[in-house]
Amino acid sequence: MCQDDAVQMFPPFSHIYVERQAMESPQTARILEHFPSGTVVPVRHYKDLFNRGRQRPELQRQSPSLVLARKTGTLLYPGAPVCQSFGNEHFYYTSLAMNCLFDCDYCFLKGMYPSGHMVVFVNLEDYVRELETLLAEHPVYLCVSYDTDLCAIESWTGYVEAFHALIRNHPGLTVEVRTKAACTGLLRRLEPEPGMIFAFTLSPQVVIDACEHRTPSLRQRLETVRTGLQAGHRIRLCFDPMLLIPDWETAYAEMLDCILEILGPDGLRRVQDVSIGSFRIAAGYLKPLRHQAPESAVIQYPFCVENGYAQYPDAVREGMETRMMSMLAPYLVPEQIFRWKE
Repeated sequence: MCQDDAVQMFPPFSHIYVERQAMESPQTARILEHFPSGTVVPVRHYKDLFNRGRQRPELQRQSPSLVLARKTGTLLYPGAPVCQSFGNEHFYYTSLAMNCLFDCDYCFLKGMYPSGHMVVFVNLEDYVRELETLLAEHPVYLCVSYDTDLCAIESWTGYVEAFHALIRNHPGLTVEVRTKAACTGLLRRLEPEPGMIFAFTLSPQVVIDACEHRTPSLRQRLETVRTGLQAGHRIRLCFDPMLLIPDWETAYAEMLDCILEILGPDGLRRVQDVSIGSFRIAAGYLKPLRHQAPESAVIQYPFCVENGYAQYPDAVREGMETRMMSMLAPYLVPEQIFRWKE
């Protein structure tokens, strides 16, 4: 039986591969304790499993394995041009895990990684050391949840809480945690910190149903946003990526109606800011992404390639993003609205 057939026979994380150099990590012990029935398999290096050829990630995601590893080399990277810096000069991101519990058709991870399995790096102490070296030179705006949804795996990694604790002793550090998770318990448990921003990606429910598989509904995300606002957390709303779907304008207007219903106009005004951007992806990721989602109309769209990025034509981008800005304008001041620019 080939592995891609066998992958469908097991529940998610029934097999946990652990690098030998990660075996003694306290973080490894914590994660393994969370999955007591998982079969633990020692491996030499996570890339032996994750980077091998001829994988079928679309099948692997049906019942992924978990890989625990130590990441070496550079651990913090300058923010990519495709991402928003929100006016921060020293903008960085880091990858504490690779791949995600959620399964969004348009996710760039599917074009970037050859595997559907999930890797979690357990050497958080090394990340902290590299971060402290940067902080000795200048303030740091750090995005920690680009290559996974950390809030979705917080119950067994504790990484969001670890960064929350780190902020208290590092006044030059600001951490953004991007998420689609309904993490109300986490937001109730953590004290608000000026240096931590929870950024919630919001989509019309029709997009969630069609493209954002395994994710919470729009209402669930908004109820989590409301919890965060009531608790005093800094909250960002991300209308990014906007997707060109049939009757998109109605879909995004209905999304705004839902936001106003659950948060109220005053609640919307209390968010720190919002980000707006239409779908874009590094051009090299588009072909493997399309291969994994051949029936997804949002991915099969004939994008334009400009400066190495696949995106909608200028007129389409302009129409979608300016319409979203105009819908939000009655509730927010201009300084609260960030639109992605190349």
